[in-house]
Amino acid sequence: MKTANFYGKEPRLASSHNGTGLVKDTVLFSENDFKTNLRFIRYMVLPPRTSIGFHKHGDNEEVYIILKGNGIMKVNEAELEVKPGDVILNEPFDSHGLLNNSDSDMEILVFEVTR
Repeated sequence: MKTANFYGKEPRLASSHNGTGLVKDTVLFSENDFKTNLRFIRYMVLPPRTSIGFHKHGDNEEVYIILKGNGIMKVNEAELEVKPGDVILNEPFDSHGLLNNSDSDMEILVFEVTR
């Protein structure tokens, strides 16, 4: 059995896809941990006014789960205000980015699956 606790792992501070500021990125599982096409599961904390930069994906899908905080998710040309409980599917070849436009941390889980 493999387990991970995102509160117990030390995150790395990084710019995510050339976004604004540094986000806390914790890789819970990477592709070597799976027997399927799941590529990773990450827990990320976006401090106020930081972002995951707008970027384009190839032939894979990404799922963003908003755990805490509010922001703006852009997928292709559409923008959506996101809040806790929202789950956003980024389909293959979509472009997307996420901005924490609030005064508090935003916490998210991100899953990516390849074909």
